Amino acid sequence: MHAFRLQRRVPALLIAATAGVASLISGCASDDTPDNAVAADAALPTEIPAGTKLVIADQSERQKGFLSASGELDKLPFAHEFANFVGGPSILEAFRAGAADVALVGDTPPIQAQLAGQDVPIIAAFQTDPNSIRITVGPGHDDLDTVAELKGRKIAFAEGTAQQVVVLRALEKANLKPEDVELVRLQLSEFPDAVRTGQVDVAPLSEPTLTRVLRTPGTHTLSEAEASGTATGLSYLYARREVLQDPAKAAALRAYVASLVRAIDWTNKHPDEFIAKYYVWQQKLKPEEGQAIVASLGQYSFPHLDQEIIDRQQSTIDVIDRAGQLPKEIKAADAIDLRFDEVITQTVNEVGASFERKSS
Repeated sequence: MHAFRLQRRVPALLIAATAGVASLISGCASDDTPDNAVAADAALPTEIPAGTKLVIADQSERQKGFLSASGELDKLPFAHEFANFVGGPSILEAFRAGAADVALVGDTPPIQAQLAGQDVPIIAAFQTDPNSIRITVGPGHDDLDTVAELKGRKIAFAEGTAQQVVVLRALEKANLKPEDVELVRLQLSEFPDAVRTGQVDVAPLSEPTLTRVLRTPGTHTLSEAEASGTATGLSYLYARREVLQDPAKAAALRAYVASLVRAIDWTNKHPDEFIAKYYVWQQKLKPEEGQAIVASLGQYSFPHLDQEIIDRQQSTIDVIDRAGQLPKEIKAADAIDLRFDEVITQTVNEVGASFERKSS
């Protein structure tokens, strides 16, 4: 694949997010609002009528894996269907078509949704170790050990992903601009081979891909200290506004948030069992690969939905803006539904989980 330098332009993030604008407009039409719609500032319903169903957009069957391994799946108080997707853009298309109700993604897809004009509020946040994404350097670049030395390098870049912002934050930390490097647009699945083979010099990678790539002679990562602050470790559960306006589905989402918090906290307390059930049996990884993933993520915590999380998400938006890759102004506060903090707080306290990540 030919590498090229990204110029000032409407970013692919927006192009991908706004494809099919006619269906977007019709999908957001007021006709989709039910007569008994729940107002955005009204208390969340708690009554789940029989027959209520949620379609849950998943990636690598991760949510299903959490729920199944912990035993929460069989306890869900509503009908459910899991649909597996690859990446935030494909989930966004499913939201646009009304084919999915809720999804678990990284911190950048909600920004993508806002840029596309889609109303998909965040309803829960999950915190892992920010260092789980590492800036990885390919063979032949022993002289590259600092973010300042990224200047002039070819860097794997995937707009609309958490890895996009890792790269942009690393450049900012080095007082570099995107024009000072060569951003090579790739799919995330292409990052490993690209950095191994020299198509790019640098790629942000996570486990288990990271361990596999580091087996290639000559590869290394920037130190955690050098790359500190380039990733947030945040992921989000977000749902279509039309779903939140439906009283039955809104109540189901409230219950789902509680179930997912319980399930993920169960993995904190039973890591070996989760590795065996999900990574080894379900995802067909080697035990040591599952162990590497769990170790890199660390203990999950469950941040409050409050002004602090709004500020953290706004900081990610601002990074993209300062890089000249945000085509219009958006505000994080417009895409976070603070009403769900009540059920998050209640559930975290009930299971003895944490709202803040504990240092490892």
